[in-house]
Amino acid sequence: MFLEKINSPADLRKIPLEGLPKVAAEIREAMIDTVSRTGGHLASSLGAVEITVALHYCLNTPLDKIVWDVGHQAYAHKILTERKDSFPTLRQYQGLTGFPSKDESVYDTFTTGHSSTAVSLALGLAVSRDLQQENYKVVAVIGDGSLSGGLCFEGLNNAGHLKKDMLVVLNTNELSIAPNVGALSTYLNKFISLPIYNRFKDSLENFVKSRMPKGSRVIKLANRFEEGLKGLFIPGMFFEELGFRYFGPFDGHNLNDLIPVIRKIINIKGPLVLHAVTKKGKGYPPAENNPVKFHGIGPFDIKTGETFANKDAKKTYTEVFSEKLAGLSAVDKKIIAITAAMPEGTGLDKFRDLYPARFFDVGIAEEHAVCFAAGLAKAGLKPVIAIYSTFLQRSYDQIAEEIALQELPVVICLDRAGIVGEDGATHQGIFDIAYLRSIPNLTIMSPKDADELEEMLEFSFGLGRPVAIRYPKSSTPLIRLPFYHLELGKAEKLKGGKDFALIAFGSMVGPSLDAVELLEAKGLSGTLINARFVKPLDEKLLQEIGAEFDFIFTAEEGVLDGGFGSAVMEAINKPVVRLGLPSEFICCGKREVLLEKYGLTKEGIAKKISAVLKNNG
Repeated sequence: MFLEKINSPADLRKIPLEGLPKVAAEIREAMIDTVSRTGGHLASSLGAVEITVALHYCLNTPLDKIVWDVGHQAYAHKILTERKDSFPTLRQYQGLTGFPSKDESVYDTFTTGHSSTAVSLALGLAVSRDLQQENYKVVAVIGDGSLSGGLCFEGLNNAGHLKKDMLVVLNTNELSIAPNVGALSTYLNKFISLPIYNRFKDSLENFVKSRMPKGSRVIKLANRFEEGLKGLFIPGMFFEELGFRYFGPFDGHNLNDLIPVIRKIINIKGPLVLHAVTKKGKGYPPAENNPVKFHGIGPFDIKTGETFANKDAKKTYTEVFSEKLAGLSAVDKKIIAITAAMPEGTGLDKFRDLYPARFFDVGIAEEHAVCFAAGLAKAGLKPVIAIYSTFLQRSYDQIAEEIALQELPVVICLDRAGIVGEDGATHQGIFDIAYLRSIPNLTIMSPKDADELEEMLEFSFGLGRPVAIRYPKSSTPLIRLPFYHLELGKAEKLKGGKDFALIAFGSMVGPSLDAVELLEAKGLSGTLINARFVKPLDEKLLQEIGAEFDFIFTAEEGVLDGGFGSAVMEAINKPVVRLGLPSEFICCGKREVLLEKYGLTKEGIAKKISAVLKNNG
């Protein structure tokens, strides 16, 4: 067992080269064992094991900096960087996060969870290093998905212009992007990565420039010959045009190729791209055969790869959305569905399979998704965008400028709104109420249950204006109360009482109803309002509540700063006790654990209301 002797990258570097494949195999075993119990992003991390081993073997980390794009592939990095023994706590409350975290380890240069940022971050480190005359290497690790995000291209463009010393490791696993790694390509890249070749190339350029006034033409011809030769075999022309030197593609699972080439090129001046081709799920057949399923998976049986399903579970909000949209789209041929690389996660895979001509997956490009939808709507179609709340943050400007300002009928469905859980700080969807409610012309609503989500979706297509619907990562509750059909900006009164008023929004209606019933058992009666809308608010009803009650409470699954409770308080101009989430980045942990921590369960809500009433006589 090699892994039991490795507690840091320094220990890894003591292992002979021929022992590293065994290290990689042991890392895979540790990852599969842990993720089978905790859930997590397994396929990507399995595919990046050898890249991770090679980088830590060749670099002097943590002095040298590795920036992981997203961090889906960083589990091996965690195991090798002093977190092997705590790795079984992955994604658990007060355990290791599922992504790189600056607060967790000095080896995690940044906390990363959103795609396409690594090149820009790494360039900032490289520029800072040079300005401060420091000496360390900078490496950004990106995937083929990163390249679908505009920010990645912005970083590549600037890095190629500034000519700073940095290495971008491009890990691709799609055959459409990377061709087969053939013998001739491997030989050619081994040759152009040799230090003697690059010293000769640089010396020749310097000689020609100093001795020949028009020598730049000769250099251009030589460069074009090299680029043309490489272009016959390798897909590096794009990066070369951006100002990078390109090396690859290499077999990303062959440490006998990766380690020598990294050692050869790491001291070459200027921006470099090392292209490695890997297989998602490498080393675990169920993940190799179904990498989409194992991209993000819950606990599973290692022998079969099957997840442990809850047979009694109710439908999730995502499933309700998926089925209702499919039904509406069978009738209305103008409905178009858009996702940003998450068809399965958002439930749009059902729409994709039924109506492929009307489905568009734009890749990890949320800004483009919103702009694209605006163009569709302007031309008379009815686009619906399904994006996780945390990722919609990236398209704030497009929501304001391209949709709301133009008053275009685009329906934005924010999946995973509120507490997401195990994915942690970068993925909690807790800011959307606050950042969306300031945008003019935008209607914002949230359902209390499955029936209300279905009606809100159908209602939105008939409004002819921009709409955002937010719903959580959870199963839908069963609320046995009369259902009142939607009217724009109208709330519904679910229960009447005299001691207090509780105004709940979306996912907090269910626990608020239970809390009111708990308080009734203690002799306290309250009025419960299902707000339905945060914009526009039911100001008439709110003002009536403000005039009738001295004790008014709000409940929301979002940050309190600028959130739903703030909107209610502004509307009635009266003190309101707001229940919600603090303005902080919330750690990982099961959704129910985090809701309990922040008092957003029926017991927590009842306890808060009871305490306020008791303290005020």
